[in-house]
Amino acid sequence: MFNKKAIGKVAAIIIAVVLIAAIIAGIYYFYLMPKGGPIKNPNTLIIATIGEPETLDPAWAYDTASGEVICNMYDTLIFFDREKVDSFVPKIAEKVPSVENGLVKDNGLTIIFPIRQGIKTHGGGTITPEDVEYSFERAIIQSRSHGPIWMLMEPLLGVYDLSELGNLSDPVEAAKVGDMIDKAVEVEGNNVVFKLAKPFALTAFLQIWSQTWASVVDKEAAVASGAWPGNKDNWVEVFAKYHDPEVPELQEADCGSGPFKLEKWEHGKELSLIRFDDYWTGPAKLERVVLKYIDEWSTRKLMFLQGDVDLCYVPRQYSSEVEGAEGITCVKNLPTLAVDAVFFTFNVDPNSPYLGSGKLDGNGIPPDFFSDINLRKAFAYSFDFDTYIKEALLGEAKHIPGPIPEGLPFFNPNQETYKLDLAKAEQYFKAAWNGQVWEKGFKIQILYNSGNIPRKTAAEILKHNIESINPKFHVEVIEVDWPTYLRAFVRSQLPVFIIGWLADYPDPHNFVFPFMHSNGDYASAQGYSNPRVDELVENGIAEINPDKRKEIYYELQRLYFEDVPSFIIDQGLGRHWARDWVKGWYYNPIYPGAPLSTYFYDLWKGY
Repeated sequence: MFNKKAIGKVAAIIIAVVLIAAIIAGIYYFYLMPKGGPIKNPNTLIIATIGEPETLDPAWAYDTASGEVICNMYDTLIFFDREKVDSFVPKIAEKVPSVENGLVKDNGLTIIFPIRQGIKTHGGGTITPEDVEYSFERAIIQSRSHGPIWMLMEPLLGVYDLSELGNLSDPVEAAKVGDMIDKAVEVEGNNVVFKLAKPFALTAFLQIWSQTWASVVDKEAAVASGAWPGNKDNWVEVFAKYHDPEVPELQEADCGSGPFKLEKWEHGKELSLIRFDDYWTGPAKLERVVLKYIDEWSTRKLMFLQGDVDLCYVPRQYSSEVEGAEGITCVKNLPTLAVDAVFFTFNVDPNSPYLGSGKLDGNGIPPDFFSDINLRKAFAYSFDFDTYIKEALLGEAKHIPGPIPEGLPFFNPNQETYKLDLAKAEQYFKAAWNGQVWEKGFKIQILYNSGNIPRKTAAEILKHNIESINPKFHVEVIEVDWPTYLRAFVRSQLPVFIIGWLADYPDPHNFVFPFMHSNGDYASAQGYSNPRVDELVENGIAEINPDKRKEIYYELQRLYFEDVPSFIIDQGLGRHWARDWVKGWYYNPIYPGAPLSTYFYDLWKGY
């Protein structure tokens, strides 16, 4: 996630064992004994963090700030069983499909979800099988660029983008594509039936269907908010109006049936959710959840120390300022399935405000600056990985060689990687653009999202080292708010940027696809395309032989080092900070709010 599959039962079990063992063995609890003082705001959970959501539209959202809110406003057919990433509980569906219960048929190509009756929506309606069908069809029709819906289309349609199926502006081809969407999701009595286009690992399918992009929306409320009305009589018109829109249809709408309703959203300040008393399993213990978006650490710290917020994002460098304080608890060494990386855009939008002069004249960079591999290697050799991990993350991270995190199958610990080497960096800078970069110099901007101190530190390390190589090199570190950052990313306006990736589901495909495939979320925005890489990525998820998969993913990690479309700066360990009166928290490494928060329905305040 911003923050796909024939993995087979054996590999799925391996992943589960690795993760569970890591969680059991790696978590270290640092808890002060509760003092029993008065609990502030006893019925309201207040979270102080950075970066507000981009949207509340489940079919659009692909960042953790949005997902953290959406997963509490909407329900999915099934959901993760607390800490487990490979075990599920039914939600809107009455049962979790399996071969044993007869809900997975035709060698896995038909998956059936019986729909629970009587689930009320926030708008006063009731969830029906038709709402479920509509939710998935609407998501596929919208399927915006760089969004999450490729994960639904891959098993259902066998493609990553609707344009692969035909010309959406041609009446005949558009009708064919529309018919494929219609047949992929059908209502049969009280069941919703998904027809897969190709064999797909059941565990991965269920993991994808447990995430926010698979949220079930109240059709009536969605249509009233401007979403696709469900018509299928003119597919050219449908695709022209509702496919890959400029803005989310349900930007601030609440069309959910989850345990919390949207109360208000003051952009740039806070978002509040209020308990939905008619939730189908009973009302949550908390009456309200308030997320305060405060980029400045000193303000968050004061509120945390005073007990005015219950959960707080604490940058690793500042841990000592709150660790050991009365009433504050910390859970350390939480294993993650997330990485941070420095990315290069090969063809920046010429209208980007981050190009300076837009020329190789010492006052900016041209849009295709990073199409020269020498520059990408020069930047990678300019980064001090050891100092970054030691100073910014207090040593609680690893430097891994490629996008596949340690802990997943087919991670290659022996793959060559980049290390700080300013002599090599100078060599590649001198070779870039036939010597013009060294002769003329450049001014470049490196961007990170506001309040993310580790990413700021990473950018400053690059700035210091690159500027030390040649006095004609000038680097500016730019901070922008999270929604602006994401919009600029999608528009290919960021020459160099630092961002992370949280697993959507625990398989190496979910990392190599976004980082390396030309249709992947990062690679497509960067303009990176290597036909050999695309072929390997597609073969890797289709291959069921573990030895052959290993060979493919090892080769992809080698090509990642060779091509340098980006470079990984860390796979970190997480920390969870809270007031000692917060109860019910648990850790699932692929929850969008983890490790700071969790599913709000399970939390309460007390001693």
